[in-house]
Amino acid sequence: MKNYLLIVFSVILGVAGQLSLKYGVGIASDQSSSRIVQSLDPRAILSFLQAAASNKFVILGFLFYLISAASWLVILSRVDLSLAYPLISIGYIIIVLLSKYIFDEPVTGLRIAGTLLVCGGVFLLLRS
Repeated sequence: MKNYLLIVFSVILGVAGQLSLKYGVGIASDQSSSRIVQSLDPRAILSFLQAAASNKFVILGFLFYLISAASWLVILSRVDLSLAYPLISIGYIIIVLLSKYIFDEPVTGLRIAGTLLVCGGVFLLLRS
């Protein structure tokens, strides 16, 4: 049971990292004129990367990832990789839901169906 809780902890930190990074790069993109970044202008990309690197949400996102990676090392020392790794897909479900509510991203029926398909596969793996 402790191992599963540690996996959930790692997944939640990974999700928090993704959400924080997404929010932070959105701010950095606004600060560095994202239209120029999309054209792959090296100066615009550098400006964007500087804005992102100094953004507190980007830094926090990387910190969440660092802690998640450290906990993942502990997980790998205790649990079969073939069991632990599919459980990362729990994060997909959380990300789809939170992206809809936090970033107002479109969540279509097809996206939900795909997420549920992944969940079904994880359920089968856990039953093995």
